[in-house]
Amino acid sequence: MKKLTKKNANEFDKIVEDIINNQDFCELDNELHHGISRYGHSLRVAKGVYQMTKKLHLNYVEATRAALLHDFYFSYQLEDNGEFKNLLEHQSVAFLNASKYYQLSALQKNMIESHMFPLCKAFPKYKESFCLTAVDKVVALYEQNRYKVGMKLGVYLLFIFNMITLQK
Repeated sequence: MKKLTKKNANEFDKIVEDIINNQDFCELDNELHHGISRYGHSLRVAKGVYQMTKKLHLNYVEATRAALLHDFYFSYQLEDNGEFKNLLEHQSVAFLNASKYYQLSALQKNMIESHMFPLCKAFPKYKESFCLTAVDKVVALYEQNRYKVGMKLGVYLLFIFNMITLQK
């Protein structure tokens, strides 16, 4: 993903300003997701969707906002479901949370609820929905490889180091 130009960065900021200033949404910065915060992940996905949908002459304003809200849920809201079940159900919780603060269009509802396609029940009905699904998967793979693998390797190396030093 290319870095946003200054003009596009300003436009992006105006599109999402009310969301990134929402106190509850900002709490996602404390939620771990793919090795970084869910806030950071959502911001990265929203920037990718903004770029893609703008280039494709789609509804990039609504798409960008939905992309930012696609993972607007907290871990405690999905407790005891198991990781795989959370993967299948977090979209509905994210949509409900986003709906508390924002008037969402049918396009945005579909984008949020179908972003885990083909793993979820909702089917992407709009081009913007497919864009979110694709960008989210690319970003998740990037984050998994860049952050989560590195974190696991760090934990293993720390464990080995501790085992060696304990034997002395």
